[in-house]
Amino acid sequence: MRRLFGHTPEAEAAATAYAAIVAQARLPDFYARLGVPDTLDGRFELIVLHLFLVLHRLRSVPAAQGFGQTLYDRMFADMDRSLREMGTGDLSVGKQVKRMATALSGRIAAYQAGLAGDADLVEAVRRNLYGTVAEPVPAALAAMAEYLRRQAAVLAAQPVDQIVAGLAHFAPLESGAAPTEV
Repeated sequence: MRRLFGHTPEAEAAATAYAAIVAQARLPDFYARLGVPDTLDGRFELIVLHLFLVLHRLRSVPAAQGFGQTLYDRMFADMDRSLREMGTGDLSVGKQVKRMATALSGRIAAYQAGLAGDADLVEAVRRNLYGTVAEPVPAALAAMAEYLRRQAAVLAAQPVDQIVAGLAHFAPLESGAAPTEV
């Protein structure tokens, strides 16, 4: 019965991890100091960036793949709910969610290649986070690319079983500060 209504321990842990992702993505300094557009697109992009970071950490651990899928599903359930709350019609929600899933897939590939050194991470950040801004500030682009690398390292240092339990820890925006749990 719990599985039918999505209240499995894995679903609850994914909801907790997703809440941490959203909380980190909503930090005001992303928008005020680093110039990420404070729009629906900008907020979506920051959620996607943080979801990517967690999925990136989980991808090398086969036992965590189920949790990764549950977390992915949790995000899209939230996006579906948000679209409906904003008044998107039932017939359009599926198309919008499909477009978001395609966007997420592209972001994952771009950020993955950037972190691996196979592509320019700064360019991936510019194109995805700042795509709606004509000319983002170069220092903000560099800071966001450094933030992405640093967060990947912070998550890599965390035990996967801790993340799968819903306890994802992110470092603060500033590179000198100690990591905090969100």
